[in-house]
Amino acid sequence: MPPDLAIYPDLTGRENLMFFARLYSMPTPEAKRRTDEVLALTGLADRAGDQTKQYSGGMKRRLNIGIGLLHQPKLLILDEPTVGVDPQSRNAILESIEALSAAGMAVLYTTHYMEEAARLCDRIAIMDHGRVLALGTIDELVRAHGGPSTLVVRRNGTELREHAADPLARLNQLAAEGAVAEFQLERPTLEQVFLNLTGRSLRD
Repeated sequence: MPPDLAIYPDLTGRENLMFFARLYSMPTPEAKRRTDEVLALTGLADRAGDQTKQYSGGMKRRLNIGIGLLHQPKLLILDEPTVGVDPQSRNAILESIEALSAAGMAVLYTTHYMEEAARLCDRIAIMDHGRVLALGTIDELVRAHGGPSTLVVRRNGTELREHAADPLARLNQLAAEGAVAEFQLERPTLEQVFLNLTGRSLRD
């Protein structure tokens, strides 16, 4: 599924799905069955008879994903499928992808939203200018490229924040110097990993 919409605005949702099903050379009975299944999966069954130019941005995105699912691929490639959609549609798209992955479908997902990558992906590749800079699980990437954790300590009505290579040792040191009312360890995030690897300067 490309980032730009690949649907026909003057066709209904059902007509779009039937058209693409026939491009996959599906026999008519199978095309109708898969169209009904995809409409149900994407939450568009009640709007199947409406022209897609009447759909919201989120509905169009969901239909676009549905077109990619018609032939039940072993690998689904999604390029930024949640760009420009409302929060409800975004959540519905992410839940659908999670369900597909749980059912055994391999999903290759590209995004600039780190929270989506963290939610959906078993393994993550950080890319910049067409090169893979790092590859691994979230834990592996954070350990290797996230930088130190931030120790947050509240004592005597003040808050101390500092990077600590050994947070436990530093916490014990601070406790020995005076009472610690509260402490928290802030772990580096996937977004910090991305910025550390690709830089913080603005891009065109």
